[in-house]
Amino acid sequence: MDKKRILLIASFAGSLIRFRGDFIKSLIANDFEVFTAAPEYTESDTKIIKAMGAIPIEFNLQRTGLNPLNDLKSIKELKSIMKDNKIDLVFPYTVKPVIYGSMAANSCKIPVISLITGLGYAFTGLSAKARTLQRFNEILYKLSIRKNKIIVFQNKDDYQLFLDRKVISKQQRVDFVSGSGVNLNQFTFKEKNASDKVSFLLVARLIQEKGIALYMEAAKLLKAKYPKAEFNLIGAPETSPSAISEDELNEMHKEGIIVFHGKQNNIEEHLHQNDIFVLPSYYREGLPRTTLEACACGNPIITTDSVGCREAVKEGENGFLIEPQNLEALVKPMEYFITHPDKIKDMGINSRKYAEERFDVNIINNDLVQLIKSVLKI
Repeated sequence: MDKKRILLIASFAGSLIRFRGDFIKSLIANDFEVFTAAPEYTESDTKIIKAMGAIPIEFNLQRTGLNPLNDLKSIKELKSIMKDNKIDLVFPYTVKPVIYGSMAANSCKIPVISLITGLGYAFTGLSAKARTLQRFNEILYKLSIRKNKIIVFQNKDDYQLFLDRKVISKQQRVDFVSGSGVNLNQFTFKEKNASDKVSFLLVARLIQEKGIALYMEAAKLLKAKYPKAEFNLIGAPETSPSAISEDELNEMHKEGIIVFHGKQNNIEEHLHQNDIFVLPSYYREGLPRTTLEACACGNPIITTDSVGCREAVKEGENGFLIEPQNLEALVKPMEYFITHPDKIKDMGINSRKYAEERFDVNIINNDLVQLIKSVLKI
C-alpha cells in the first residue's frame, strides 16, 4: 500500500526545524511521506529537512499585513502543491498557514487538521488596529476552518474564545496538546546550586508585548538593591512597530543593568547557566516553547497569569504567576528568589518533573499522529 502523504504548512521555514522537527521525524517513523511548505527556505533549512527524510516545497507568503492579491496567490500556490503531490492530509499551524492552507485544502476536498498555536497580536485587543485585525481574522477563521476534520488547541482559553466568538461550534471536533512539546534528551536537566549570585534569563522576541520593557525596569530596580544579581536577555532585534530599541538594550548592557546576548542558538546552555526563567508576556500566547525548555532544564518559572503562559506553572511549586503589565508583581517573585536562593533547587526539580509529565515531545507527537490516523482511518 502506498504511503499516505502529509503536508505541513508553516509561515517560517526555520520553525519546521525548531518547533516541528521531532514531529516530522515521528510522522516518517510512522510510515507517512512528509512534505513541508513554507516561504523563503535557506540552503541550511532545505538541507536539514531533507536529511530528516521530508520533502521541502517553497511557496510565497506575506507573513505580516493584509494584501488580498498576495493572499489569493498564496492560496492558489498551496492548491497546486496539494494537487501536484497528491496530498492525503494537510496539517497547517500559525495564523496564515491555518487560514490559507485550510481554504486551499477544503477547495481540493483534502482533510485538514489545523493547529492553533496562539492568536498573537491581532487578538490582544490593545489597540484599534489590533481590534480591527481581530474582527477580520475571525471572519477568515470562520470561512476557513469550519470544514476541518479536527482543530487542535494548545490551551483552553483559545478554544473558549473561538466558541464565544462563534468562530467554531460545539459540534466541531477539537483536541488539545501541551504546546509543541520539548525534547527531554536535548534539553537536559541540571540541578541548581544555591549561591548569592542569582541569575535570571528572558528569551523572547524583543517586542513590548513579550514584557521586555517591564523586565528591564525590574532589573534596574533590583540591580540597585542587589548588585550581585544578574539579568540576562536573549533575542534578535526586531523591526515591528512594538520593537524594543536596540540602542536602549545596548545602553542598559553598557550600564551593567542587563546582560544582552542578542540572538543565540545554544539556548539549553544559557538555561543551565542561569537560575530562573522569566517571561512577563501579555501577548496572546499558545504555550511558549521557551517556558517548556526552561522547565525541562530545571529552571523555576516566573510568567504571567494569562492565556498560554499560565499552562507552564504550578503556582508555588515550580514558579510563580504574576499579573500582566504590573512592575510590582514582577519584582516581588524575582526578589523572593534573590533573598531565598535555597528555594531555586527544589522548584527547578519540580519544573523538570512537570516537563516529564506533560510536555514531553514524544507524548505530544504521538497524540498528533493518532489524530492523523483517526482521520485517515488507518
